[in-house]
Amino acid sequence: MPEKHTKGEMHGCIVCGKLYQLYVVYDANGKFVDAKVMSAGGKRVPNANRPLVACEKHSDKEIEAAVTRVYGDQKQDED
Repeated sequence: MPEKHTKGEMHGCIVCGKLYQLYVVYDANGKFVDAKVMSAGGKRVPNANRPLVACEKHSDKEIEAAVTRVYGDQKQDED
């Protein structure tokens, strides 16, 4: 099993920028694996290839529009 590393990181909501504390897991090569939002009121943005967070109050449509605005269309990578 490959070695994984967990780091505490601060990330802003993809929609409004409010800061949240995350525990982010990276594999031995530094590739993003998973994240957990530790601050109240935040949720992980699903299916992201990077640690993204959004406020629970934002709708899925708002979050999707913000991700598209910042990163472009997100296509699922086939590994």
